[in-house]
Amino acid sequence: MNAYVIWRLTPQRHADEAFTGEGAAIYGGRWNLIDVPMVYCAETRALAALEVLVNIRNPKIHFAMPWVALPAEIADELIEKPASLPDTWRANPYSLESQSFGTDWIKAQRSVALRVPSSVILGEFNYLLNPAHPQFAKIKVGKPEPFSFDLRLAQPAQRR
Repeated sequence: MNAYVIWRLTPQRHADEAFTGEGAAIYGGRWNLIDVPMVYCAETRALAALEVLVNIRNPKIHFAMPWVALPAEIADELIEKPASLPDTWRANPYSLESQSFGTDWIKAQRSVALRVPSSVILGEFNYLLNPAHPQFAKIKVGKPEPFSFDLRLAQPAQRR
């Protein structure tokens, strides 16, 4: 049985709720409509950081707060790898088609995890988790690890 370790970044104050899907349900996202709980994870800490960075409106405020990285181990047989995606899956802002695709997956309860390509780094993958799936308890969430963003990411590059 192969297993993957996937990552979720969150402000430390939200660590206890990081795998509930509540944030995605409140705001919606690329792969879910509002009111649909979903947990967004990435295959590496670095990709998780980039996914956070592209969605932060004010890096100086966000970087000032403490963050944590949460590992989660998931067995390969629990992960669905779709054969096709909506043509507009990478659109910015994200499309109703991609939101409906993920929402339909959640509602169908076909699997506890769905592997989807990152729109930030082509060739890398994110993992969507269904916290309402009966097999969600099979995902082993590890302890939060301190994480900090390099503050240079919050500032424009300076020429030398």
